[in-house]
Amino acid sequence: MVTEIAPRSGTAFTLKKGQRLRVIDPQGEQVSDMLAFNADDTDEVISSGRTLDYASKLFLSIGDPIYSNRSNIMLRIVEDTVGRHDFLLTPCSKDTFRIIYGDEHPHHGCFGNLAHALEPYGIAPDRIPVAFNIFMNVRVDGDSGEIKVDPPLSRAGDHILFEAEMDLIVALTACSALQSNNYAFKPIHYEVEA
Repeated sequence: MVTEIAPRSGTAFTLKKGQRLRVIDPQGEQVSDMLAFNADDTDEVISSGRTLDYASKLFLSIGDPIYSNRSNIMLRIVEDTVGRHDFLLTPCSKDTFRIIYGDEHPHHGCFGNLAHALEPYGIAPDRIPVAFNIFMNVRVDGDSGEIKVDPPLSRAGDHILFEAEMDLIVALTACSALQSNNYAFKPIHYEVEA
């Protein structure tokens, strides 16, 4: 069954080892921040640093594993119709909108949505790491190292499919950052497959 995450919101749920998670962009050009925690020990969490180090590349796609802070594989990408996702940038927050956009009354962003969704699982905001930013299109200049956020390459119906390598708590958002989503906010769909 497909579930919708409303624009600028988030959710969390459990995913058992061997289950698959399909994240779908129903309208195109919408990012989804994803976190994963070991369901049996939430001190074990998705790790950008470990994953990118072991993959020796910035852009992950089909066949690539996503590692934890303990160097265990949490998820593996088994399908990907877009091929461009980000694992460098932290979830957007009130501070993101204040510092980057100059908002005087900022939205709580993906960070706030993730914190709210993870609260019932006993996961505090300070334990939220860098998210795997599904469909986010980040360019890194090869000479200067400058980071630029471009519109997502995803089109309506594009998806990525993960398989869980351990029992997980997963949190997902429909991203709240204007620049990341080509200046529009749309929903994200997801489906858990046995």
